[in-house]
Amino acid sequence: MNILLDILLLSAAIYLVARLMPTIYLKSFGTAVIVALVYSVINFLVGWLLTFLALPFIILTFGLFKFVINAFLLWITDLMIDDFEIKGFGSTLIAAFLIT
Repeated sequence: MNILLDILLLSAAIYLVARLMPTIYLKSFGTAVIVALVYSVINFLVGWLLTFLALPFIILTFGLFKFVINAFLLWITDLMIDDFEIKGFGSTLIAAFLIT
């Protein structure tokens, strides 16, 4: 039950960020749910490894480098889903900051 709620909250956050930022294209709320699912799976499979490998940078930046990792994962999600598009890495970084 908690996983379903987490996915729905992440979907709502992605949908709101897409509506607030003109550089993010999202077709519908259903696409936001798919983006949240794909992002969660990628984060589960690869996020822990990237966090472990970047641990010195995360410590040196007092945790701010984690936003770069989340932006990278969001960029990978953008590449996988056609109805979701983020223009530019700066927009991806801002979106990752707002979503997280």
